[in-house]
Amino acid sequence: VQLVESGGGLVQPGGSLRLSCAASGFTFSRYAMSWYRQAPGKERELVAHITRAGDSTYAADSAKGRFTISRDNAKNTVYLQMNSLKPEDTAVYYCKAGYYSGTHYFDYWGQGTQVTVSS
Repeated sequence: VQLVESGGGLVQPGGSLRLSCAASGFTFSRYAMSWYRQAPGKERELVAHITRAGDSTYAADSAKGRFTISRDNAKNTVYLQMNSLKPEDTAVYYCKAGYYSGTHYFDYWGQGTQVTVSS
């Protein structure tokens, strides 16, 4: 099982980035996908979530109106489009795959990608 994030980097305030998370080693379409982030000295927090079929999404208040989560089950990839970035968006961004079998919950995490918003 592998989740590999990419697309992070340094961007100026107001700029955009598109994060990608490529999955392998499991049946991607059976898993709901999420993006989390963790800033220095802070707890990891949920940014956005998308259902298995991609028919429903959730965004944290801090992300609403600026970030969009999407997925391509044919490519085993989930994306996070981030617009109007702010310095407070600086964090390591992680993708997570989650699946509830009815009795057990399974989740897998990527290694993270750094996003730095600074002038």
